[in-house]
Amino acid sequence: MEKVLIINIDESAELFKALASDSRIEILKLLKDKMLNVNDIAEQLNIPSSTATVNIQKLEEVGLIATEYQPGNRGSQKLCSRAYNKIIINLNSNNTEEEDNIINVMMPIGNYYDFKVFPTCGLLSDSGIIGLLDDTRSFYEPEHIYAQLIWFRRGYIEYRFPNKVPYGAEIKSLEISAELCSEAPFYNMDWPSDITLWVNDKEIGTWISPGDFGGERGTLTPEWWGINNTQYGSLKVWRVNGNGSYIDGNKVSDILVKDLEINNKDYINVRFGIKDDANNVGGINLFGSKFGNYEQDILMKIEYQYKQSTITPGKN
Repeated sequence: MEKVLIINIDESAELFKALASDSRIEILKLLKDKMLNVNDIAEQLNIPSSTATVNIQKLEEVGLIATEYQPGNRGSQKLCSRAYNKIIINLNSNNTEEEDNIINVMMPIGNYYDFKVFPTCGLLSDSGIIGLLDDTRSFYEPEHIYAQLIWFRRGYIEYRFPNKVPYGAEIKSLEISAELCSEAPFYNMDWPSDITLWVNDKEIGTWISPGDFGGERGTLTPEWWGINNTQYGSLKVWRVNGNGSYIDGNKVSDILVKDLEINNKDYINVRFGIKDDANNVGGINLFGSKFGNYEQDILMKIEYQYKQSTITPGKN
C-alpha cells in the first residue's frame, strides 16, 4: 500500500532540514522495503552507530521513520521502518481564512499547576539550578515558573491551559507538542521510557522515548550545563480529532475530541507522566524554549468551526 505524506509549504521547513543530508537519504533508501535495527543500518552504510542513531532520530522527529521495540537476543531492539514512500508538498500557502479559526497557546514549562514527582528530579532555569537536585520540595520554589528544563523519574506534571474557544464553536481538533526525552543518570541513548499524555483526564496516548539524549550540545542548551548531562529531546505531537488520537500522525487510540468535553470547562487540563504500570519506567525530561533543540515550550493548538444554524422555511 502506498503511504503518502501531504504537507503544506508553511509546515515543511523541518522536513527540508531533515532531508538535507546524504546519510539520512541513504537511510531512507535502505528502509525501502524492510525493517532494520540501528546496528544493521550503521553496518550496511559503514557509519558509526552513534551517527546512525542521531540521523534516525532526526528522521523520526519529522515523521519519516517509524520505530518500534521488539525482543532481541540481548534485551529489546529498536526496529526502524520507512513511514512514507511518497511526499507531496503543497506550494500554496496555508494562510487561508480558516486560520482565523485556529488558537495557539504557548505554556512555559515552569508554569505547572500540579505535580507528583519522584527522584531523580530537578529544575533548571537558563542561568542555573532551581532549589536542590533530587529534592521534590524544589518544585514548590517560587522560581519554578522560570524553569527551562524539568526532569523526574516517576510521577506526573500537570498544566492548565486557558480555554479560549469561542462560545458556540465546535472543536475540530486539539494538538499538544513538546520537546521531551527519557530521564537517566547523566544521559543514556538507550534508556526507553513510556511517556503518556492526558487531556482533561482522558488518556490520549503513550510515546516510547528511546533514550535520554546527550553527547552533543543541544542547539539552545546553555554552555554552563555540562555536556555529560541531558542535552536535547524529540519534538512530539499528540493530536485528537473526530477520528481518534494520534502521535506524530500515527493513530494510538479511539479517544475523540468530543470525548475531551472541552466546552464544559474554563481551562484545559494537560498532564505528562509515567503510568504506574508502564513497561518502561524511564522518566521524563521536559524542555523549554531556551533548552534543547526547539525554541518552544508546550504548544497547544486548537482548530474550531462555528456551528451552522438551520433555518426552517416559514418559521422564525
